[in-house]
Amino acid sequence: MANITKESPIYAVRRADRAVEDEAWIKAFLHRTAFGTLATVEDDQPFINTNLFVYDEPAHAIYIHTARLGRTRSNVEGGSKVCFSISEMGRLLPADEALEFSVEYAGVTVFGQGSIVTDEQEATHILQMLLDKYAPHLRPGRDYRPSVPEEIKRTAVFRIAISAWSGKRKAVAHDFPGAYLYGEFPETHVAGE
Repeated sequence: MANITKESPIYAVRRADRAVEDEAWIKAFLHRTAFGTLATVEDDQPFINTNLFVYDEPAHAIYIHTARLGRTRSNVEGGSKVCFSISEMGRLLPADEALEFSVEYAGVTVFGQGSIVTDEQEATHILQMLLDKYAPHLRPGRDYRPSVPEEIKRTAVFRIAISAWSGKRKAVAHDFPGAYLYGEFPETHVAGE
């Protein structure tokens, strides 16, 4: 295990044995994960907000959209530092001792500078990227009317210019005894009994 201190890089992972430094893996994870959590700070008060997002690899940026007004916007308006986190949970891993129970997981944490996209053409492009990610089987002009400027003015698009990231993953042997997915409890044990 790494000894993480205030002097450690912000992207340092305490469990070095679970750190993922493969940028191709991190990029693929950013492309496929469904949602993430944006962390901002205002007046020393942290605030988190869960959002749909799209990773723009050529721009090395993450984009989200949310309400035109609100805490996220006021926290991001000054070009503040932000943190964005995505994750997925694998199987739960039971053990003979309670403190040895564990779980498989994968996650990426992104550090960067937040800003509001003010260019209408860029905002329209990013919103279409979001639609393409979440509804790839539907096409503008064929399955729905594309966004129009009046609609673009009713939302806000946020950019996270990525300055650093870290990946972390725990996976165990496929035949781990008793492993199960959350919500799919083995028949011999039912929660609450």
